[in-house]
Amino acid sequence: MQSFPQLLRQTNDALTCLSWSRNWRKCVSLRCNSRLAQVSCNAIMSPSSRRFTSSSETKPVRIGCASGFWGDTATSVPQLVHSGNLDFLVFDYLSEITMSLLTAAKTKTPNLGYAPDFVHVALAPFINDIQRKGIRVVSNAGGVNPLSCAEAIQEVIRKAGLNLKVAVVTGDDLMPHRSSLSEVKMADGSSRQKLPKSLHSMNAYLGALPIKRCLDLGADIVVTGRCVDSAVTLAPLMHTFGWGRREYDLLAAGSLAGHLIECGAQSTGGVFTDWHKVPDWDIMGFPVVEVSSDGSFLLSKPPLTGGLVSFGSVAEQLVYEISDPKRYLLPDVSCDFSQVTIQEVPGVDGGAVKVTGAKGSAPSQEYKVCATYMDGFRATAVCPVGGPRAAEKARRTAESIIKRCVCVCVCVCVREIKPQHCSI
Repeated sequence: MQSFPQLLRQTNDALTCLSWSRNWRKCVSLRCNSRLAQVSCNAIMSPSSRRFTSSSETKPVRIGCASGFWGDTATSVPQLVHSGNLDFLVFDYLSEITMSLLTAAKTKTPNLGYAPDFVHVALAPFINDIQRKGIRVVSNAGGVNPLSCAEAIQEVIRKAGLNLKVAVVTGDDLMPHRSSLSEVKMADGSSRQKLPKSLHSMNAYLGALPIKRCLDLGADIVVTGRCVDSAVTLAPLMHTFGWGRREYDLLAAGSLAGHLIECGAQSTGGVFTDWHKVPDWDIMGFPVVEVSSDGSFLLSKPPLTGGLVSFGSVAEQLVYEISDPKRYLLPDVSCDFSQVTIQEVPGVDGGAVKVTGAKGSAPSQEYKVCATYMDGFRATAVCPVGGPRAAEKARRTAESIIKRCVCVCVCVCVREIKPQHCSI
């Protein structure tokens, strides 16, 4: 098998390098006079590969999210692949601390720096089913080394004897330009600080356009580095429906769909305040959005799975980490979620809601950037159970973990995996 960089060089004439129209200097630097980076979509394709272009499909698109963080359960993939009736399967792995951990991993082993779980646990066991069902995959599992991640995926595809096209989005890594970045604007917008000398990583949060371009080129699997979480959902919608980059209401609606599923089971009752109303934690269902071309969508989960989709569970996710609901800033659109309506749909197993009302306007001229640096500290994390009825909640949590472990053990022993329930 040829090395990944060689494959990229051989296909340069068939690829488009996307230059971002806004000035990267405004994003992170006060003293750089030239554009710092390009956003690139690098696709690996066979000579006979069929290309896609953006279309104006009217049939709804179904997108399921199988991961809300690095280390999320592997049971999500089989339930979504076998019971989700999906067009696209998306994964969100990256948090700020994850970027730091992946950077440390790459420092020790240069061909790491991505989420290996995505390759070996999420994709490899189900790659034949994904290909057979025609499901296309988008994931930010590339972390700080998306090219190595794609190379590992190519190896999985080769071993399975399949012909799938893999594309990589690069351009978020700003470390090659750190010498020209003497100061940065802080998130509060009112101050500027010098970058630490022990800077370890620095990544811009990219948007949906380069992912869309990869899908337009015909990619079956798209791997990115750092991007906003909702971009992995918005891009397939832009690609499928032909939404333009200035159709801001539609982009806001697609971003809302992505925002509601980006944390996985968080919107299907995983951390719901009324946790005692949520059944079957051990077989928790993961979210699926069915999006129409007008931006309205239904949010549900696969049948015969645990969890709960309700007004409350989805509303809690709606306000999660968006700061001002009237001005949620993303690279592709500034979102106004203040008039969003969430309506429960009766008669759906496990619950479903219809979501409408997102509005959008032009995005800002700045990108969010996350930088990490070494400072000699070591952190220890704990997961406490608090709030009303905490002891009862902790007991149920323990019981669900035991049920899950028993289910996995049985599946391994009998070599039989039921897609809706016991999955490994």
